[in-house]
Amino acid sequence: MANLDKLMAIKGVWAAGEFSPDGKLVAYKGNISEEHAAMAAMMCAANTMMAEMQTQGYTAFSGQEWTPLHGWALTGPKYSVCVMGNVGVFVNNDEVSFNEVFKALKEEAKK
Repeated sequence: MANLDKLMAIKGVWAAGEFSPDGKLVAYKGNISEEHAAMAAMMCAANTMMAEMQTQGYTAFSGQEWTPLHGWALTGPKYSVCVMGNVGVFVNNDEVSFNEVFKALKEEAKK
């Protein structure tokens, strides 16, 4: 299980969660409801599957190395979602170091 407390300690992270490959919520921390966390788990699993399909397609058609998928991010004007493996965080863009976030997510995804 991912160390969500470690992820929550990163400046700018306001929610962290773990989800199953089929989109079920495994665990979460942060100032969000369980309903919001469950919806985020489904969204993260679906986007991970789409990103996996895209990396396979990019590899097949470009001849470049896009696989295996390591992670992905969805960014808006104020907030972003960063995911690696089955662990993700919601962040405030103006406060977070994306390098720090992805380094920590990489460590948690290895577990």
